[in-house]
Amino acid sequence: MSLRFNYRQVNAPAFRAMMAAEQHNAGRGLDKVLVELVKIRVSQINGCAFCLDMHAKDLLKLGDYQDKLVLVSVWREATVFSGKERALLELAESVTLISQGGVPQAGYDNVREYVSEEEFVDWIMSINTINNWNRIAISTGMYPGVSM
Repeated sequence: MSLRFNYRQVNAPAFRAMMAAEQHNAGRGLDKVLVELVKIRVSQINGCAFCLDMHAKDLLKLGDYQDKLVLVSVWREATVFSGKERALLELAESVTLISQGGVPQAGYDNVREYVSEEEFVDWIMSINTINNWNRIAISTGMYPGVSM
C-alpha cells in the first residue's frame, strides 16, 4: 500500500470543509455508539480499510462493544442490536447503496419510529459524511496506519 498524496496538505480548504461537516454532525447529540456503528457499517460496504480501522478503534474507546463490532456486518442475524440500531443500520445501508433501490418506504417508516424528522436529517447528514470520507480515503490511497 502507498498513499497517493496527502489531500489534507494539497487542498487544505477542502479538508476544512469536510471537518466542518463532521463537527456539525458531532454537535447534533446523536448517540455516539450508534454513530460509530453506522460509520463502521458504511465503511464495510464501501471497502474503506482506513475508516473501518479508525471507527472500530473509536467504538472500542467508548466502552465494551466488542460483540457489536464483530457482528455489525451481519446485524440482521445478530440479537445484540436494538430496534433503533437495526433501523439506522438499515438506513445507512440504503443510503450508501442508494442506486440499488433508494430508501424504501418501510425502512424510512421504521427509522421514524425512533427519530424525529430533524434527527432523520441529522442521520442522513452523518451517513453522507462517512460515505464522503470513505471516497476520499479510497481515492487518495489511505490505509490503516498511514501517517497524515
